[in-house]
Amino acid sequence: EINLAELAMVLVQKLPVIIACAVVGMLVAGLVTYFGIAPKYKATSTLYVVSASNNSVVNLSDLQIGTSLTSDYKTLILTRPMMERTIKKLGLQDEMKPKDLVDMISIENPSGTRILTITVTSTNPQLAADAANEVANQTVVWLPEIMGSNEPHIAESAVVPERKSGPSLKKNALIGGMGLAMLCCAVYVVQYLLNDTIMTPEDMEKYFNIIPLATVPEDAGASDGSDRKKTWKQKTLGKKVG
Repeated sequence: EINLAELAMVLVQKLPVIIACAVVGMLVAGLVTYFGIAPKYKATSTLYVVSASNNSVVNLSDLQIGTSLTSDYKTLILTRPMMERTIKKLGLQDEMKPKDLVDMISIENPSGTRILTITVTSTNPQLAADAANEVANQTVVWLPEIMGSNEPHIAESAVVPERKSGPSLKKNALIGGMGLAMLCCAVYVVQYLLNDTIMTPEDMEKYFNIIPLATVPEDAGASDGSDRKKTWKQKTLGKKVG
C-alpha cells in the first residue's frame, strides 16, 4: 500500500529542490524560445462570398448560393494551380513550392456566415501580408472563372503585422518550468516506491509483522575524540505479532 501522507511528506522535504528545478526549467525554456525560435507573424484578408445576381440587389437566392459557394471556395483556394499562380505573382518561384505556401495558410468560415478569412503565417511580416492579399486577389479573379460564378468581394485587405503572433515566451517558460518540476517529483516518487530499506520500527512491523523490542544507538564517527555523528541501527530484537 502507498502511504499518501508519507509520500506527501517526502515531496514537502524535497520542495526546495523541486522549486529549483522549476526555475531552471523556466529559464531554459525561456532562453530557447527567445534565442532559438524565430518569431512568427500573421496577416489576414477577408472575403465576402455574395454577389447580386441582378448586379443591384442581393436577394435570398444570392445568400443561399453564397452559403453553398463558401465551402467550395475554402477547398479550391488551397489547390495547386491556385498556389502556383500566387507564388508566381509574388515572384517566389525559386524560394517556395505550392506545398510550402499551403502550410502557411489557414482558412476559416465563421459559422452561419458567407465570410472567408485567409490568414497567412510567416517569419517575415511583409511576406505574410503580401501572400494573404495575393491569395485573396487570385480568389476574386481566377476562381470565379473556374466555377462559372459571380466573383466574391474583398471585405478587408491584410496589413503588415507589427506584433508577433508566436511563440509565447511566457507560455513556453511556464510549460518548461512545470515540466521539469513534474519530472523532479516523478523521480522522487519512484525512489520512494522502490525504497524498501528498513528505517523505523514501524517498517519492521509493516514488512515483517514483527514488533521490535528495542532500538540500539550506534556511534559512527571519528576515532580521534572529535565530535561524532550519531546514527541509529535497528536490531532484530523482537517477536512476531500473534
